[in-house]
Amino acid sequence: MNEFLEPGMLVCNPKAAEWGIGQVQSRVGEKITVNFEHAGKQVIDGRHVTLKLVIED
Repeated sequence: MNEFLEPGMLVCNPKAAEWGIGQVQSRVGEKITVNFEHAGKQVIDGRHVTLKLVIED
C-alpha cells in the first residue's frame, strides 16, 4: 500500500492526524520512517497504516 513512497514526499497518518504533516525519511520494506511536525521522527509499520500523500499547492 505504501510502495510508492520515497524520501522527501510529504504524508499524513490518517490514524494520528494530530501528528500533522510529515516528510518521508526512508522506506525499507514495510518500515517507513517519517519526520512529523508535531510528533518528530516515527517509524511506521506499513502493514498496519496506509499513509496519505499530501499535495501542497
